[in-house]
Amino acid sequence: MADHQRIHPLQESDAAATCNKATIPLVARGSFRSDSGGHGSQHPPPLTRIVPYSPSKPTRRRCSCFKKCLWWTVSLLLILLIILGILAAIIFFVFQPKLPKYSADSMRITQFNLTNSNRLSASLNVNITARNPNEKIGIYYVGGSHLSVWYTGTKLCEGSLPEFYQGHRNTTVFSLTLAGQTDNATGLLQSLQAAQQSGSVPLNLRANVPVRLKLGRLKLMKLKFLVKCRGDVHTFRQGEVIRIRDSNCKFRLRV
Repeated sequence: MADHQRIHPLQESDAAATCNKATIPLVARGSFRSDSGGHGSQHPPPLTRIVPYSPSKPTRRRCSCFKKCLWWTVSLLLILLIILGILAAIIFFVFQPKLPKYSADSMRITQFNLTNSNRLSASLNVNITARNPNEKIGIYYVGGSHLSVWYTGTKLCEGSLPEFYQGHRNTTVFSLTLAGQTDNATGLLQSLQAAQQSGSVPLNLRANVPVRLKLGRLKLMKLKFLVKCRGDVHTFRQGEVIRIRDSNCKFRLRV
């Protein structure tokens, strides 16, 4: 007779051991298994807040500095203009400046002939009157002046003024010698002869005169008087004193 299968009851100690084996965790406590199979901490690392980097913006500071510099520059210019205006007003009311007056009165032709090389040689003595109407301003005529006589756009002769000081309310007459030569002057001589026969030869006198003004004991910077005189003479004969008619001079001051 076959042996009946015996069933032995499980002892309490064996049951506890089996239970313990079944409840043993696959991963040690306090650790975790990642998807890749590695072990790590049970709790995930704390999240770090990432703040986007934004560079400093000095545009406002630069604009502020630029506005301040511009404001100071404009203010200084305004102050300078006010000071110059006050000085100009003081000079005007104290010294009462007036423009000098010039006139070309007469001239004498010492040489005026056409050479064999078709060159016209001219030499003139011109009398010019300069008037200083100012009571408190003197005029220093310095070197570097230039005068010239023109006929219909052609320069006939040129010269310069002497250096001297013209005092208050003074009138000075210059007797200047102007000389020059003109090439290919056959047509120019014929034109002068035709104008002489009509009794009116138009002439222009141009002058560039550097001066320095004296206000009391103060001598100012160098200025330039630009003078243009227009007139006509009735003849252009050599050796004869010729009166300049209808003389009209324009004056301009340039720094």
